[in-house]
This record gives sequence, structure tokens and C-alpha cells, in this order.
Amino acid sequence: MCLGLPGKVIEIKEFSAIVDIAGTKREVSTMMLAENVEVGDYVMVHVGFAIAKMDPEEAEETLKTIIEYADEID
Repeated sequence: MCLGLPGKVIEIKEFSAIVDIAGTKREVSTMMLAENVEVGDYVMVHVGFAIAKMDPEEAEETLKTIIEYADEID
């Protein structure tokens, strides 16, 4: 099973972006995206790659659900 996490783009570089995923900042490759992203956009992150641009409401709800699930299994 694979899991992708939504991250908010906080900085753009030439072929990568810095994203914030629940307070953790990571640099991810943007080479797999068909469309350009801008600061403030949400992307689905999987194994260090931004693989899709996401709707902001969907991204926030997905992240909220993942965090709630993780809290339940702690």
C-alpha cells in the first residue's frame, strides 16, 4: 500500500519545492507535475515527489483525517 500526503507549497525552486506537511517542511521534486505550482498551492507528496496538484479544501480534509487516524492508533 502506498500513502501520499498533502503538502502546502511554501517555496519554489528550479525543479523542486519546499512543502509544509503538518508542520514538517520537506523539499520535494516537482519534475513529475504536468502543471506549474505556486506558493500557496497544495500538492500530493509521495516518496519525495509532488505527484499531483490538489484542491485546497480536499488537501486540508485529507491531512486532518490522516492526523486523526494516527492519533487513534497511538
